[in-house]
Amino acid sequence: MADPKQTPEEDLIDIDALANEPLEGEEGPEVEIELDEIEIIRQERDEMRDRFMRALADAENARKRGERDRREAEQYGGSKLARDILPVYDNLKRALEAAGESEGEAMSGLLEGVKLTMREMLNIFAKHGIEPIVPEVGDTFDPQLHQAMFEAPLPDTKQGTIIQVMAEGFMLHDRLLRPAQVGVSSNPG
Repeated sequence: MADPKQTPEEDLIDIDALANEPLEGEEGPEVEIELDEIEIIRQERDEMRDRFMRALADAENARKRGERDRREAEQYGGSKLARDILPVYDNLKRALEAAGESEGEAMSGLLEGVKLTMREMLNIFAKHGIEPIVPEVGDTFDPQLHQAMFEAPLPDTKQGTIIQVMAEGFMLHDRLLRPAQVGVSSNPG
C-alpha cells in the first residue's frame, strides 16, 4: 500500500473546486456569478454612456457660450471707449452751434475744420455700429431711450412730451450707450 504522504500532486483532488462545481442538471454558483457580473458591466456601461453624453453636451454648451462671448466682445468691446468719446462729440457740436451764431471771415477755416472733424467722427461711429438717438421737441418721452433731466408744466403740451433736448443719446448696435437727455412736460392736460 502506498503511503498517502507520497501521492503525486496531479492525483490530488481540489476540494474547493469540487464544492463549486454544479451537479448535473443544476446551475451552479458560477452561472449566477457570471449573470451578476454581466449586470454590473451593463450598469457601468450605461453609467459611462450617460457621463459621455453629459460631457458632450457640456462641451457643446461651452462652445456655444464661447462663440456668443466672442460675438459680444466684438460688438460691444469698445463700449467703454465709445462712452469716453461722446463728450468730445458733444463739445464739437457745441462749438459748431456757437460758431454758427457769430460767423466771421477769420473763423471760416476753423469752422470748416470742426465740421470736417464732426463728419469724420460720425462716419467712424457709423462704421462701429454707434447710432445717434436724436429726439425732437414734441416727441413722446421713452424711458428706454431718454433720460428726463427736468420736468416743467409747459402750456399746450401733454404730460410726457419732450419740451427740450439737451444732449443726444447713442445706441451701440442694439444696446443703449447713453440715453438722450431731455426736458419733459409735466402738464396734466
